[in-house]
This record gives sequence, C-alpha cells and structure tokens, in this order.
Amino acid sequence: MAVQTQTPLPPESGGHMMLGGTLSDAAAVIIVLAVLGTALMMVWPLIRAFARRLEGAGAAAELQGEVETLRGRLDQLEQGQTRVAELEERLDFAERMLAQTREPDRLQR
Repeated sequence: MAVQTQTPLPPESGGHMMLGGTLSDAAAVIIVLAVLGTALMMVWPLIRAFARRLEGAGAAAELQGEVETLRGRLDQLEQGQTRVAELEERLDFAERMLAQTREPDRLQR
C-alpha cells in the first residue's frame, strides 16, 4: 500500500493567514472590544483627573472672588480694631483727667 501525501495549497491572495487558522468575525469583535475596554480602564483615572482639573478652573475663579471679599472684610475689622484702641486711649485719658479734678475737691472738704 502506498500512502500518498497531499501537499498543502498556498493561501489565496487577499486571504488572512494566521497562526492556527482564521478568526471568525464574532471572535475578532470580542477581541477588539476586550482590548478597547482594557485600554479605557487603564486611561479612565487620567480622564477623571483631567475632568476634575477642568471643573476646578471655574471653581478657582469663584473661590478667588470669595477670598477677595473676605480680605476686604478683614481690612474693615482691622480698621475697626485700630479705632477701638484709639477710643480706649481717649477714654483712659478722660478718666484720668476727671480723677485729677475730683482729687483737689476731696482734699478741700
């Protein structure tokens, strides 16, 4: 008995030659989706950080306005404290003057 071996035919031009055969369309779609999903999972934290940074730009301007308002109020409070300190000094002076004018009256009685 003679065994005849058949030589394989070369692939047709335009055909897909892959190791182990060809992929079906469904398998190719699943692989592409899996690769895209993995890439998205790896890049997702970067996308979220970028989005937070974009949101923060608007909030930073709002916060800057609020800080300026608070600085204005702080300046007003500091001016008020200076004025109160001056008034305390005047009151002390007036009390000393009154005490000096009352002392001679007490001594004469």
